[in-house]
Amino acid sequence: MNRLGNESSPYLRQHAGDPVDWFPWCDEAFDEARQRDVPVMLSVGYAACHWCHVMAAQTFADADVADALRSGFVAIKVDREELPEIDGIYMDALIALTGRGGWPMTMMLDAQRRPFWGGMYYDREAFLGLLSAVHTVWTQRRDEVGANAESIVAALAAATVTPLKELPGPELINNALTQLARGFDRTNGGFGSTPKFANPMGLDLVMRAHMIQPSQGTVDVITTTLDAMASGGLFDHLEGGFARYSTDERWLVPHFEKMLYDQAMMIGVYRRGWSLFGRPAWRYVVEATIDGLLSSFRHPAGGLCSSIDADSTSPDGTSAEGAYYTWTPAEIRDALGEDAAAANEWFGITDSGHFEGRSIPNRLHARGDIIPPPAIDRVRQLLVSARRARPHPNIDDKVVTEWNALAVAAIADAGIVMGRPDWIDAAQEIAVFLVDNLRDERGRWLRVWHADGTPPARHQAGASDLAALTDAFTRLGEATGRATWTELAVETANDLLDHHWDADDGGVVSTAIDAPQPLITRKDLRDDTTPSANTLAAGALLRLSAIVDEPRYLNHTDRILQLIGTVATKNPTSATGGLAVLESRHRGITEVVIPGEAGDLVRTAMSIWRPDIVLAWGEPTSSAIWHDRSDGYAYICRQQVCESPVSDAAELRARLSGRPVTGSQTDA
Repeated sequence: MNRLGNESSPYLRQHAGDPVDWFPWCDEAFDEARQRDVPVMLSVGYAACHWCHVMAAQTFADADVADALRSGFVAIKVDREELPEIDGIYMDALIALTGRGGWPMTMMLDAQRRPFWGGMYYDREAFLGLLSAVHTVWTQRRDEVGANAESIVAALAAATVTPLKELPGPELINNALTQLARGFDRTNGGFGSTPKFANPMGLDLVMRAHMIQPSQGTVDVITTTLDAMASGGLFDHLEGGFARYSTDERWLVPHFEKMLYDQAMMIGVYRRGWSLFGRPAWRYVVEATIDGLLSSFRHPAGGLCSSIDADSTSPDGTSAEGAYYTWTPAEIRDALGEDAAAANEWFGITDSGHFEGRSIPNRLHARGDIIPPPAIDRVRQLLVSARRARPHPNIDDKVVTEWNALAVAAIADAGIVMGRPDWIDAAQEIAVFLVDNLRDERGRWLRVWHADGTPPARHQAGASDLAALTDAFTRLGEATGRATWTELAVETANDLLDHHWDADDGGVVSTAIDAPQPLITRKDLRDDTTPSANTLAAGALLRLSAIVDEPRYLNHTDRILQLIGTVATKNPTSATGGLAVLESRHRGITEVVIPGEAGDLVRTAMSIWRPDIVLAWGEPTSSAIWHDRSDGYAYICRQQVCESPVSDAAELRARLSGRPVTGSQTDA
């Protein structure tokens, strides 16, 4: 066993039995590289990564590869989820070198941690050839190595974003919407070509456009995409939840791994879609995804695990992608007997299959009709039992602060709008776990927790962790009426701004200013599968600024949006999450204050979704928005100017929705 056996990361421990003499990311590894005068081979991946598993089996398990690495290199293995800043720096370098990125990531560094070459997946023969070539260059043309490293670091350091001189206008939002429309797949929904990602932030921007000016175009984008994704194999029709992305344009064949952050993002986009259009199928998706999240991802200690693998043991005894999730008609008959025919028809199970001769349960043949009738729901539960008897994919059971916070915010938000206090309770339980287990003795937040770690929690939290936590705590305050959550939001926001704020150009830097500094000071501004750290920060600070007395929250929101404006000017669709925050900033935040319990008023305010509404109710804080408020009334304020108080729930609904309302909980 190599050094990775002492690590808490499940991904690193998967490599503990490799013949490779792995180091984790540490000073000791670079000290050895310096003493031996050899390069560092850095390999970055994560536990649910299919091609990481393939490279592990084909390449890192090979004795010749291990010997070549041992004699001419120092080998470092990094879990990208545990050390996102390390992953981000070297992924930027890889993209600069090759024009693309992905995992497994393979980088060559010198002892000063500077990258000089990079690639991704290699089989055994290709990797041995790579090691030989790098060894030759290192020993015979060292000056080229140094020059290349210097140029890459210089390029990374120069890739800074200069903020706009003022808050960007709505035209940037319109540019992004135009670009999204150009990439919209009118037949299958979604944006762009394969592989196809859900892009919930792009959809959110379209939903905001629809709220301002409804059109058939926005309706088509939203309904076609949400129906298609929920009908295909991207959505798990048996146990709920979503796979990471689709390998085809129809959303039928997913890359089967499930990531916690994807569940959080998809809960949010389907909840907002339901709020706008009231489609029962989309509420069903939210319910099934939250149920699946709380059953499949829940750690016994209380937090949420990071991911569920794509691979598991297949019926022939080998490890195969999708083995847990796919079926043959014969397997359906074995599980259901006389009910098999109905199940095969409903879930589209065929003899030919869709993926390596096996079928993926789906409803694309009846797109949008995904709620199983009682008889089908009964057989669905039987299929779940049969599937759970199979070898289960590995679960990466480390708890990541940022992703748990995203899930807390999404579950609490859905609980508020959909009237599910049990979801709000679940969100609180997860948040309590984070508060109790992911802070150090100074009260500073940490990035990851694992039950087997010594200590269980480690690695100082980054800006994305703190920003996501700030939003989660703010939304828990809205959901519960408990002042303690709002106070935690303020405490965490202050931590973020005190330790990550760039006073010169604005925005939050990923690594705290009092932590050991990485090769490059990095500012995360581009939205990807999750919002960037600065998008998260801007959104969280904007909401929090509406309910607490701290002027810098709104000021810093605007300065972040000036940075995001520069990014959006160059590439609008790389900043859709940030542009959604910009839309809220231009629209203006509406504060709804309801002292005490005032059940009907609170329920009414919760049931109406608009992205600009922030709710304060229950326990008061010291904020000025609570001054001179009387129980039994709701106070609606915009930019510190309040309307006359409201005591009637129907009138409150009419004021918040902008029109008379007839009782539906889905009006926006």
